[in-house]
Amino acid sequence: MEELDLILESVKQDMESAIKHLDHAFQKIRAGRASTSMVQDVMVEYYGAPTPLSQVANVSIPDAMTISIQPWDRTAIGAIEKAIINSNLGFAPSNNGDTIILNVPPLTEERRRDLAKQAKVETEQTKIVVRTARQDGIKELRALEGVSEDAIKGAEGDVQELTDKYSKVCEERLKTKEAEIMKV
Repeated sequence: MEELDLILESVKQDMESAIKHLDHAFQKIRAGRASTSMVQDVMVEYYGAPTPLSQVANVSIPDAMTISIQPWDRTAIGAIEKAIINSNLGFAPSNNGDTIILNVPPLTEERRRDLAKQAKVETEQTKIVVRTARQDGIKELRALEGVSEDAIKGAEGDVQELTDKYSKVCEERLKTKEAEIMKV
């Protein structure tokens, strides 16, 4: 029976990591408010090496529509500006010699719909990962030898319950994100 528990735990971990990935993807989809997560994946060419923005500057949110980036090394301002422009985030950075300011434009209705579609796509991809984890778990269960058919059927039921649970979590997170995106 220990083998069954290990397989179930493995399936559960795969599904939980899929949900974590969905949460991370949702953080990148902006909902009309400034957030440090919008620029967290920007890589700056700093002394010849690609470096995460958070390691070369302090990123803060002075108000709901502004991101402020203050480099620790003033010579990096040009490289940071270039990295932001090349990242295709849709921001036009302005700098005053000390700080780079990114103004987050308000979202249009069309852009909100596009972001909601993007959230749906991310959710569907996560659900595919959840279903794949289910399929892999069931294959592993059926490959077990020396375990009764009843125990395997019961474990398959448990895998299906996990699948239903995590699919529902995906849908709930999508509803929350869509409401956040469409809120004016």
